[in-house]
Amino acid sequence: MDNKANLILVTWDFTNLSQCALEHAIRISRTIKQEIALLHIAPPKTSESEIEARKDKMALICEETERRFSIKPDYRIIEGSIFSTISSYASEQNVSMVVMGTHGMSTMQRFFGSWALKVIVGSKVPFIVVQDQPKSHEKYSNIVFPIDFKSENKEKLYWVIYFGKYFNSKVHLYKYPVGDKSLQNKINSNLNFAIRFLIQNNLDYEIHSPERTSDFKKDTVAFAKRINADLILIMTTKYISFLDYIFGAKEQMVIANKAKIPVMCLNPKASFANMGQFMYGQ
Repeated sequence: MDNKANLILVTWDFTNLSQCALEHAIRISRTIKQEIALLHIAPPKTSESEIEARKDKMALICEETERRFSIKPDYRIIEGSIFSTISSYASEQNVSMVVMGTHGMSTMQRFFGSWALKVIVGSKVPFIVVQDQPKSHEKYSNIVFPIDFKSENKEKLYWVIYFGKYFNSKVHLYKYPVGDKSLQNKINSNLNFAIRFLIQNNLDYEIHSPERTSDFKKDTVAFAKRINADLILIMTTKYISFLDYIFGAKEQMVIANKAKIPVMCLNPKASFANMGQFMYGQ
């Protein structure tokens, strides 16, 4: 994360899910001491009178938030498409992360892909996708960190350490079981890399692995539900294609998991910054 980034962006569409996302952002903000801004995307060619009406609504929401939570967010209204404008705005501004509410996978989304994934792909900052209100306003006690054979595993380490340090979280390393020797070596290399930095940063961790799996992402969600996890960290598909949108990239089932566990989504290379003090335990 860019050291200058100090804004938590919350996508806002005047639904209950937007309010859920805002309450998650408030929980994060209270700990990491960053400001919050609500981002509403208006359709192109929205009339000036309608824009003014939406501004009035947003201002009231910010005032109500201050009354309820003693935190007053700012707001932005931009015309555009939610599938491009949110990620481009977040990438260009002083944003550290985006918190977004989403419904679970509807029948239509199972056929045509997750709306959430279409918003996330291409962003240079991570998204935390939520489906419900936070369980508490205090901390992320248990974070699930799936470990597979991909080199992108290392890109997630910054954020698991960032959250782990701020929230005093326990990190649950969930290891992909494979029989192939070459893949085993890559997974163990990623696991050892993660353990080394967790130890250097004095973070509590546990290692877990199913004996076998036919669907690692599905098993990851089941494990996260079993331990009452507060957050799952995943990478999006590196080279997402049109077919991934039509048939569904596998991470969509994690993002819209039925357990409604918040998921932090990182795009490969998008947020792998200089890990600085967090990565080296300073």
